[in-house]
Amino acid sequence: MCTGVRFTDTAGHMFWGRNFDWNVSYGEVPVVMPKGFMLPRAFGQAEPAKHAAVGNSAQFNGYPLFFNCGNDAGLCVGGLNFAGYAQFEEGPVEGKENLAAYEFPAWVGANFSTVDEVERALENVAIVAKPIDESLPVAMLHWMIADAQRSIVVEYQSDGMHVYHDDVDVLTNQPPFPWHLENLRNYLNCENRWAGTVAWDSCEMTPFGSGSCMRGIPGDAYATSRFVRAAYVNNFYPKKESETDNVARMLRTLGAVAMVEGSSCMEDGSYEVTLFSDCFSANTSTYYFNTYADPCVRAVHLRDYVGASPEALIVPPLERL
Repeated sequence: MCTGVRFTDTAGHMFWGRNFDWNVSYGEVPVVMPKGFMLPRAFGQAEPAKHAAVGNSAQFNGYPLFFNCGNDAGLCVGGLNFAGYAQFEEGPVEGKENLAAYEFPAWVGANFSTVDEVERALENVAIVAKPIDESLPVAMLHWMIADAQRSIVVEYQSDGMHVYHDDVDVLTNQPPFPWHLENLRNYLNCENRWAGTVAWDSCEMTPFGSGSCMRGIPGDAYATSRFVRAAYVNNFYPKKESETDNVARMLRTLGAVAMVEGSSCMEDGSYEVTLFSDCFSANTSTYYFNTYADPCVRAVHLRDYVGASPEALIVPPLERL
C-alpha cells in the first residue's frame, strides 16, 4: 500500500514524503542519480539525466528503480500501489513517447523542473507494461508528482492516462483518485476545534477533552481510510518555519497513517508494515528517512554530489541526525 503527502512551509518551500507499506523489502536504499547519468530506455536511446535526484531505490543492473525521488530543481515523484485499476499499454504506441512503467519515476526526476513541465510532456506519453526483466512482474502503480506550487496524480487505466490536480496534496492507493476526493465529502463535519459546552434541552455537556470534533475520522489501515486521515492531518497541521520542524511535521503526519506489525494481515498471512518513511526538502535538496526497525532519522544531502561522476549511481553514506 502506501501514503504520499505534500505541504509547504511558511516561506513556500515544499516538503514531500511517503510511507512505503508492504510485507517484504526489495533491498531498497537511498540512491543518488548524478546529473548526466545515462538512463537506458526500453523504447529508444539512452539519455543523460538533466537533473540529479535522490530517493529510496532498488537497483537492477545499475538502473535506479526509484520508489520515489526528489531532484535538484525541487520536483518530487512517488509511485504507490494501484493494483486492480492500473492497466498499461501492451506494447509501444506509434506516435507517442513510450515509457516502460518501471522507468516513470527516474524519467520524471531526470528530465523536469516543475509539475507544469511534466504535465505538458504527459500529453504525448504512453506507459507500457514492460518489466525491466522478464523474471520480474510489472508493478501496478499510480504516481504523485509535486513541486512548490502544486501536486498532480497520474493514473493509467484501460481507457488511457488520467492526470488529476491534487488539491488535498495526499495520495494513497486504490480506488481511483476521483473516488477518494468524493469520499472526503463524508467527513465535512470533522474539524480540529474545541467543541465547548453543548445543551440538549436543559442538560449541559462539556467534552472529555480535545478531539471531540474529529470523531468520525477513520482509524484503520485501509487505503480509503488512510486517505481521509492523511488529508485531515495535513490540512490542520500548523505551518512551520524551520527545516527541523517541517521534517518533524512530515514524519508525524506519516506516522498518523503508519501500518504497525500485526494490525493488518495480508492474504498469505504475513503482516503489512511501514518499512520506511521519508521526506524530501526541496529548498535544501535533502532526503530524510527512517525505517520500521530503526526510527532514527538519517539524511542525504543532494548538494554534496554536485559535480559527481555520472558514470554510476551512488549509494551514499548516511548522516544520522
